Amino acid sequence: MKKITENTLGSDMTDEDWFSLGKSDAWAGKPKVPPEQDSQAASMYDLGYCEGEIKHPPTQTSVDKKQLTTDN
Repeated sequence: MKKITENTLGSDMTDEDWFSLGKSDAWAGKPKVPPEQDSQAASMYDLGYCEGEIKHPPTQTSVDKKQLTTDN
């Protein structure tokens, strides 16, 4: 997944970079905003965002999870 995407914006971001950015945005609760000019980068961003919505961010501890279940 280290392939460099040659996109029209001239960015040197790899597929993995776009994937990580999407995941990071999901964890931060940001709206999904994939790049519009590059379909490959947009696909990788979407994949990362979807995975980020499913998995918890690495900063969330077991104490945080316990509090979430007791608050409901």
